[in-house]
Amino acid sequence: MEAQPFYLSGAWESSTEKRLVRNPYDGNIVGLVAYADRSVVLRAIQLADQVRPIMQSLTSYVRSQVLSTVADRIADHKDDLARLITLESGKPIKGSRVEVDRAVVTFKTASEEAKRIEGELLPMDVIPGQPNHWGLVRRFPVGIVAGITPFNSPLNLVAHKIAPALASGNCVIIKPAPQAPLTALFLARLFDGCDLPPGVLSIIPCSNADAEPLVTDDRIGMLSFTGSTVGWKLKEKAPHKVVTLELGGNAGIIVHEDADLDLAVQRAVAGAFSSSGQRCISVQRIYLHRPIAGRFCDRFIPAVSRLVIADPLDPRTDIGPLITEDAAIRTLRWVEEAVAAGAELVCGGTRDGSIVAPTVLFNPPTFASVCREEVFAPVVILREYDTFEDAIDEVNDSHFGLQAGVFTRDMQRIFYSFEKLQVGGVMINEASTYRMEHMPYGGMKLSGLGREGIRYAIETMTERKILVLNLDQAGSPVKQDAVR
Repeated sequence: MEAQPFYLSGAWESSTEKRLVRNPYDGNIVGLVAYADRSVVLRAIQLADQVRPIMQSLTSYVRSQVLSTVADRIADHKDDLARLITLESGKPIKGSRVEVDRAVVTFKTASEEAKRIEGELLPMDVIPGQPNHWGLVRRFPVGIVAGITPFNSPLNLVAHKIAPALASGNCVIIKPAPQAPLTALFLARLFDGCDLPPGVLSIIPCSNADAEPLVTDDRIGMLSFTGSTVGWKLKEKAPHKVVTLELGGNAGIIVHEDADLDLAVQRAVAGAFSSSGQRCISVQRIYLHRPIAGRFCDRFIPAVSRLVIADPLDPRTDIGPLITEDAAIRTLRWVEEAVAAGAELVCGGTRDGSIVAPTVLFNPPTFASVCREEVFAPVVILREYDTFEDAIDEVNDSHFGLQAGVFTRDMQRIFYSFEKLQVGGVMINEASTYRMEHMPYGGMKLSGLGREGIRYAIETMTERKILVLNLDQAGSPVKQDAVR
């Protein structure tokens, strides 16, 4: 089998070290990937640093056109990309197709935002003695953005690093997930023939140890990391650069008595079990107002039981594998611990290899791992509450704070949720999994630092610089003309 080379500064290169990529559903080989070593990572940084001034001088029109072209090419290769996402990550094909569509929107949005990086004109005459002083504020790219991405959305989460970085005039180096690097390398091919200077983009599969310069090298202006809470340790290694962390969560949703129960059930099922729960904003905790808890469960449990577990390439499939069998074993251990501590196992709680059946637990103790930690699997817990304030407190009783959902029609409760929930995003009459590419996205507490979403990422990937103009000089042409 021929190895897929890596993409180093606009050129394809190989190496002696090769690693297999396997389908998490059946273990079959999906591909063979050339792995870079530390010297390759350092070359990527060096080449990006050399081309950085050229990239910064590229016009917004050219940057916008490149991003628009890539968006069109992604759309043209939708079927191939969706199949590849499913083969290497195990995501059901219908979810992979949605991911490709979202990646198109990500690049299209970045194409538009590339032309909207605006500045400010500030009057500086706010104290006596400063007539005709003005400040001109512009945003300048940080230079080189390093992106480290996870397996669960191997196209769109890579897009959320590359697209805003290029839109704002930065070079970018990506370390894709070791479980799913082929999709990112496919994306690199779609940049061939675009008007980017060589050296601007690198996509380099490598080990964590060999990728360390992406975190520690002073030539890297920003680190953008999506993954587990290990991101906080990376931040400690990069104290002098800009760092964005999009980390884990154990998202909660609240269903109050005035909610549209059919809507709440539909969104809760999708939010808890899409991508087999392998999403950082997956619905993990559902809090039910006691008066409607029974009616919700009477609709929710049958809907969960109807989910289809099968080959993820089958368009009917709802539940595919977890990324590894070890992840499935750990998930079942946490479920068993919760049951031993008093939780009721309503459905699921079994596995077949790396596939975990959709699992619902009722009333586990709050100290259980399924409540406290990020399960990252098709597992959801149900708990009842008496007052809306109690529900808010329970959602907040977490080390995480990424997103939350609230189902209610009452405006006072809506704004109370917005004020009191300790999360980066509050979704009203939507599950915690709601995300659009242009919205600010990120969390509080252990869930991260900074925000993604194209315009918000561009703000982080650029730095403000001010030019102060003194137009009141005694010898200025304007004053001389006045004397004449």
